[in-house]
Amino acid sequence: MPVPWFLLSLALGRSPMVLSLEKLMGPQDTARCSPGLSCHLWDGDVLCLPGSIVSAPGPVLVPTRLQTELVLRCHQETDCDLCVRVSIHLAVHGHWEEPKDEDRSGRAADLELEEPRNAFLQAQVVLSFQAYPTARCVLLEVQVPAALVQPGQSVGSVVFDCFEAALGAEVRLWSYTQPRYQKELNLTQQLPALPWLSVSADGDDVHLVLDVSEEQHFGLSLYWNQVQGPTKPWWHSNLTGPRNITLNHTDLFPCLCIQVWPLEPDSVRTSLCPFKEDPRAHRNLWRAARLRLLSPQGWQLNAPCLLLAEATLCWQAPGGGPCLSLVPPLSRENVTVNKTLELPLLNVHPNLCVQVSSWEKLQLQECLWADSLGALKDDMLLLETRGPQNNRSLCALEPSGCTPLLSQASTRAARLGEQLLQDLQSGQCLQLWEDDLRALWACPMDKYVHQRWALVWLACLLLASALFLLFLVKRNQVKAVARGRATLLVYSAEDSGFERLVGALASALCQLPLRVAVDLWSRRELSAQGPLAWFHAQRRQTLQEGGVVVLLFSPGAVALCHEWLQDGASASAPHGPHDAFAASLSCVLPDFLQGRAPGRYVGAYFEGLLHSEAVPALFRSVPVFSLPSQLPDFLRTLQGPGTLRPGRLGERAKRVSRALQPALDQLLQSPGDPGDPEDGTRVGT
Repeated sequence: MPVPWFLLSLALGRSPMVLSLEKLMGPQDTARCSPGLSCHLWDGDVLCLPGSIVSAPGPVLVPTRLQTELVLRCHQETDCDLCVRVSIHLAVHGHWEEPKDEDRSGRAADLELEEPRNAFLQAQVVLSFQAYPTARCVLLEVQVPAALVQPGQSVGSVVFDCFEAALGAEVRLWSYTQPRYQKELNLTQQLPALPWLSVSADGDDVHLVLDVSEEQHFGLSLYWNQVQGPTKPWWHSNLTGPRNITLNHTDLFPCLCIQVWPLEPDSVRTSLCPFKEDPRAHRNLWRAARLRLLSPQGWQLNAPCLLLAEATLCWQAPGGGPCLSLVPPLSRENVTVNKTLELPLLNVHPNLCVQVSSWEKLQLQECLWADSLGALKDDMLLLETRGPQNNRSLCALEPSGCTPLLSQASTRAARLGEQLLQDLQSGQCLQLWEDDLRALWACPMDKYVHQRWALVWLACLLLASALFLLFLVKRNQVKAVARGRATLLVYSAEDSGFERLVGALASALCQLPLRVAVDLWSRRELSAQGPLAWFHAQRRQTLQEGGVVVLLFSPGAVALCHEWLQDGASASAPHGPHDAFAASLSCVLPDFLQGRAPGRYVGAYFEGLLHSEAVPALFRSVPVFSLPSQLPDFLRTLQGPGTLRPGRLGERAKRVSRALQPALDQLLQSPGDPGDPEDGTRVGT
């Protein structure tokens, strides 16, 4: 992670002094020794295997102290990484073994020969480094002249350059010799962090908080760190003092990095990429990824960051369903972002799609050729396998697997196996791909689909015709149920009390619901048309709609009926300007006399005003109900059988009875007493 010296000065302490770090140019690791020592750094890293502690055969070199220093390793003048320099201080451990007396005389002659061999004391020193996620081990060979060997004294140090690390990281160091003569030396150190730069989340927003002094001038850039090609700038600004920058979570990508540098000549820039492991950033990356067609067989995966993904071809049938993978026969291919890939196809087809997967999870799928070649086709994909002696077998790729042609399976390909084989032999199929052993063919199915759909359409047409006829037959019944049955109330307007009673009955029936017509609510039309014309029009409309005419008998109505039955037309003189009952008898009596009344008329009378025996015998050919005691049967007849459950019917009858009772009680308590039961009339005032 590139780190400039001025940021390290802020990290190590807010001091007006500038902390200058040594720059090391080049990527190679190096080692150097203090005067009097010689050292060599092995190429490459080694395995960290301390082994067990063994006894020293004599004086040996061992590490006694570890010391670290921060430096900058620069690949270019403005591209530097923070690096940890390690100094290993060495000392002599153990003593020379003193020879026994009897051996001294024998070995005295050999001392001159052993001195050149023991002129140097040599050690292999291992230096281990850990700073998540990095772990390294290097091997240093150190030699010290025998003249400097003094047991228990330091002989110098060796300096290793260097281990790269990140600001704020915890660094762990170990050092020991091979073989190991003592417990390994270790050091743990926390590298300075950047307390002035922090990243925090607040709901859907991400805050970049830069806490620097008001006098500090710096540049800030947000960019996408792309593997191929130069970085792609996204946002840049020169800032002063502390800042709080807000990013929406949709702007996050794994390669989104933050670069900061002082506004000074030849300043070093530092870059931080804090969203590499952010799940939101990875989701945004896949949402931003796009598949793009470049040529008939060339395509690209475009994304702002590097993606680890594999691409496969699949076959998408129209009407949805899974895209059938073509692996095998076609193999998977690793995808490089923003790099053109060629597909090994002889011809392209709108049903061919590209699937991009990451860690075995499907992320993208697009039928690249659908725009140029049109919509998906209902073609059958055949896989041809070639064997020795020009033998070949064919199977159709279906969701259930590869179905052999001419098989007994119950799939569409098996049913049309012979026809598909003939189409392939006659050249009607398009070859998509082939190698030495296999080939893929796309065979049109349009003509077979048309034949099948012709029968389906014929069956649908017959079914639609039958449903339409049924609809015409049931239309009037459905219409009546939806709107309520039409009901025409006919009564003799004797006095205002009786009219109030009829009005209460009409209003209660409207709540059932029934479509009620009564002259009380049509006085204007009644005056304009006349009682006879108005009743004739209402009766005809009611009966045409399957409704019912209700004759409400009262003493006055019974008297009018007797006059008509005795004197005929001489009783047709109107009894009042709005008396529709007198006018209705000219239309009603013929229906009763000719037997057309049942099913079209219903009679009713109110208890206390009239007795059932008073209703003329001619009108008893239809049901005559006593109200309110026979309200359930009366309502069932008006609404038709089967329209209401018994419980619902009883509730409605009680509701109608409650509406009628006050008007009926008031009428019965008015001056005058009911007439003699024998003549069925009521004496008025």
